[in-house]
Amino acid sequence: MNVKSAVIPVEMIEKAILFIRNQRVMLDTDLAALYGVQTKVLNQAVKRNERRFPSDFVFFLTKEEKDELVTNCDRLRRMRHSSALPRAFTEQGVAMLSSVLNSERAVDVNIEIMRAFIRLRVLLSAQKELAGKLSELEKQLEGHDEKIKVIFQAIRQLMTSPENPRKKIGFIVKEKQRSYGRLKP
Repeated sequence: MNVKSAVIPVEMIEKAILFIRNQRVMLDTDLAALYGVQTKVLNQAVKRNERRFPSDFVFFLTKEEKDELVTNCDRLRRMRHSSALPRAFTEQGVAMLSSVLNSERAVDVNIEIMRAFIRLRVLLSAQKELAGKLSELEKQLEGHDEKIKVIFQAIRQLMTSPENPRKKIGFIVKEKQRSYGRLKP
Protein backbone atom coordinates (compact mmCIF):
# COMPACT_ATOMS: atom_id res chain seq x y z
CA MET A 1 0.00 0.00 0.00
CA ASN A 2 1.52 3.35 -0.95
CA VAL A 3 0.96 6.79 0.57
CA LYS A 4 -1.60 7.76 -2.05
CA SER A 5 -3.86 4.79 -1.35
CA ALA A 6 -3.54 5.19 2.45
CA VAL A 7 -5.05 8.65 2.54
CA ILE A 8 -4.74 10.00 6.08
CA PRO A 9 -5.96 13.54 6.61
CA VAL A 10 -3.17 15.65 8.06
CA GLU A 11 -5.71 17.35 10.31
CA MET A 12 -6.58 13.96 11.84
CA ILE A 13 -2.94 13.35 12.71
CA GLU A 14 -2.38 16.87 14.04
CA LYS A 15 -5.49 16.66 16.25
CA ALA A 16 -4.19 13.38 17.68
CA ILE A 17 -0.96 15.02 18.88
CA LEU A 18 -1.46 16.07 22.50
CA PHE A 19 0.70 17.98 24.96
CA ILE A 20 1.06 15.94 28.16
CA ARG A 21 3.81 16.21 30.79
CA ASN A 22 5.48 18.92 28.73
CA GLN A 23 5.83 16.57 25.75
CA ARG A 24 4.05 16.13 22.44
CA VAL A 25 2.55 12.64 22.49
CA MET A 26 0.01 10.44 20.73
CA LEU A 27 -2.27 8.00 22.53
CA ASP A 28 -2.34 4.30 21.75
CA THR A 29 -6.01 4.46 20.71
CA ASP A 30 -5.33 7.18 18.13
CA LEU A 31 -2.26 5.40 16.79
CA ALA A 32 -4.14 2.10 16.50
CA ALA A 33 -6.88 3.84 14.50
CA LEU A 34 -4.30 5.42 12.18
CA TYR A 35 -2.40 2.15 11.70
CA GLY A 36 -5.65 0.27 11.10
CA VAL A 37 -5.22 -2.18 14.00
CA GLN A 38 -7.00 -2.69 17.30
CA THR A 39 -5.57 -0.91 20.32
CA LYS A 40 -5.10 -4.30 21.96
CA VAL A 41 -2.94 -5.50 19.03
CA LEU A 42 -0.79 -2.37 19.14
CA ASN A 43 -0.24 -2.69 22.90
CA GLN A 44 0.61 -6.40 22.57
CA ALA A 45 3.29 -5.54 20.01
CA VAL A 46 4.72 -2.97 22.42
CA LYS A 47 4.70 -5.52 25.29
CA ARG A 48 6.54 -8.07 23.14
CA ASN A 49 9.20 -5.46 22.38
CA GLU A 50 9.49 -3.67 25.74
CA ARG A 51 13.21 -3.10 25.31
CA ARG A 52 12.53 -0.88 22.28
CA PHE A 53 10.21 1.37 24.32
CA PRO A 54 11.99 2.96 27.29
CA SER A 55 10.09 5.37 29.55
CA ASP A 56 11.11 8.40 27.47
CA PHE A 57 9.48 6.77 24.40
CA VAL A 58 6.20 5.61 25.98
CA PHE A 59 4.44 5.97 29.35
CA PHE A 60 1.06 5.22 30.88
CA LEU A 61 -1.21 8.13 31.70
CA THR A 62 -2.34 8.49 35.29
CA LYS A 63 -6.04 8.21 36.10
CA GLU A 64 -6.16 11.97 36.66
CA GLU A 65 -4.55 12.67 33.27
CA LYS A 66 -6.97 10.28 31.58
CA ASP A 67 -9.98 11.88 33.30
CA GLU A 68 -8.81 15.35 32.30
CA LEU A 69 -8.37 14.27 28.67
CA VAL A 70 -11.82 12.66 28.58
CA THR A 71 -13.32 15.83 30.06
CA ASN A 72 -11.55 18.22 27.68
CA CYS A 73 -11.50 16.24 24.42
CA ASP A 74 -14.85 15.19 22.98
CA ARG A 75 -13.21 12.70 20.65
CA LEU A 76 -11.79 10.78 23.64
CA ARG A 77 -15.13 10.24 25.43
CA ARG A 78 -15.04 6.58 24.37
CA MET A 79 -12.27 6.12 26.96
CA ARG A 80 -14.51 7.32 29.81
CA HIS A 81 -15.66 3.88 30.97
CA SER A 82 -12.46 2.01 30.16
CA SER A 83 -10.55 0.73 33.17
CA ALA A 84 -7.28 0.54 31.22
CA LEU A 85 -4.98 3.54 31.30
CA PRO A 86 -3.86 4.59 27.82
CA ARG A 87 -0.26 4.62 26.71
CA ALA A 88 1.21 7.88 25.47
CA PHE A 89 3.91 7.63 22.80
CA THR A 90 6.44 10.43 22.35
CA GLU A 91 7.76 11.27 18.90
CA GLN A 92 10.56 8.72 19.34
CA GLY A 93 8.07 6.09 20.52
CA VAL A 94 5.94 6.65 17.43
CA ALA A 95 9.03 6.27 15.26
CA MET A 96 9.85 2.99 17.02
CA LEU A 97 6.33 1.67 16.38
CA SER A 98 7.02 1.44 12.65
CA SER A 99 9.72 -1.15 13.33
CA VAL A 100 7.39 -3.18 15.56
CA LEU A 101 4.34 -3.08 13.31
CA ASN A 102 5.57 -4.64 10.09
CA SER A 103 3.13 -3.60 7.41
CA GLU A 104 3.11 -1.27 4.42
CA ARG A 105 0.36 0.80 6.05
CA ALA A 106 2.42 1.16 9.24
CA VAL A 107 5.36 2.53 7.29
CA ASP A 108 3.18 4.95 5.28
CA VAL A 109 1.28 6.15 8.34
CA ASN A 110 4.49 6.54 10.31
CA ILE A 111 5.98 8.75 7.59
CA GLU A 112 2.92 11.00 7.70
CA ILE A 113 2.99 11.16 11.50
CA MET A 114 6.67 12.14 11.48
CA ARG A 115 5.87 14.89 8.95
CA ALA A 116 3.08 16.13 11.23
CA PHE A 117 5.47 16.28 14.20
CA ILE A 118 7.95 18.24 12.09
CA ARG A 119 5.24 20.69 10.92
CA LEU A 120 4.18 21.18 14.53
CA ARG A 121 7.78 21.83 15.58
CA VAL A 122 8.18 24.41 12.80
CA LEU A 123 4.93 26.15 13.77
CA LEU A 124 5.92 26.28 17.42
CA SER A 125 9.34 27.74 16.62
CA ALA A 126 7.75 30.37 14.37
CA GLN A 127 5.31 31.21 17.16
CA LYS A 128 8.18 31.60 19.65
CA GLU A 129 10.02 33.84 17.19
CA LEU A 130 6.92 36.00 16.74
CA ALA A 131 6.43 36.22 20.51
CA GLY A 132 10.05 37.36 20.86
CA LYS A 133 9.62 40.07 18.24
CA LEU A 134 6.41 41.24 19.91
CA SER A 135 8.23 41.51 23.26
CA GLU A 136 10.98 43.58 21.62
CA LEU A 137 8.39 45.91 20.11
CA GLU A 138 6.66 46.31 23.48
CA LYS A 139 9.98 47.24 25.08
CA GLN A 140 10.67 49.82 22.37
CA LEU A 141 7.25 51.42 22.82
CA GLU A 142 7.27 51.39 26.64
CA GLY A 143 8.26 55.06 27.07
CA HIS A 144 6.24 56.28 24.13
CA ASP A 145 2.92 56.38 25.99
CA GLU A 146 3.96 59.33 28.13
CA LYS A 147 5.48 61.14 25.17
CA ILE A 148 2.30 60.67 23.14
CA LYS A 149 0.21 62.00 26.05
CA VAL A 150 2.36 65.14 26.18
CA ILE A 151 1.93 65.66 22.43
CA PHE A 152 -1.86 65.32 22.71
CA GLN A 153 -1.95 67.79 25.60
CA ALA A 154 0.00 70.31 23.53
CA ILE A 155 -2.35 69.84 20.57
CA ARG A 156 -5.40 70.32 22.81
CA GLN A 157 -3.92 73.53 24.20
CA LEU A 158 -3.41 74.81 20.69
CA MET A 159 -6.99 73.92 19.74
CA THR A 160 -8.69 75.69 22.68
CA SER A 161 -9.47 79.39 22.34
CA PRO A 162 -7.57 81.72 24.63
CA GLU A 163 -9.38 82.77 27.80
CA ASN A 164 -8.40 86.51 27.60
CA PRO A 165 -9.68 88.45 24.60
CA ARG A 166 -6.91 89.65 22.35
CA LYS A 167 -6.01 93.28 22.23
CA LYS A 168 -6.88 95.08 19.06
CA ILE A 169 -4.08 95.80 16.72
CA GLY A 170 -3.48 99.37 15.74
CA PHE A 171 -3.70 102.67 17.57
CA ILE A 172 -6.43 104.65 19.25
CA VAL A 173 -6.72 108.43 18.91
CA LYS A 174 -7.48 110.01 22.23
CA GLU A 175 -8.59 113.49 21.09
CA LYS A 176 -11.85 115.18 21.52
CA GLN A 177 -13.92 114.75 18.54
CA ARG A 178 -14.86 117.85 16.70
CA SER A 179 -18.27 118.26 15.49
CA TYR A 180 -18.28 118.88 11.85
CA GLY A 181 -21.18 120.70 10.66
CA ARG A 182 -22.23 122.42 7.57
CA LEU A 183 -20.62 125.55 6.49
CA LYS A 184 -22.80 128.55 6.41
CA PRO A 185 -23.01 130.30 3.19
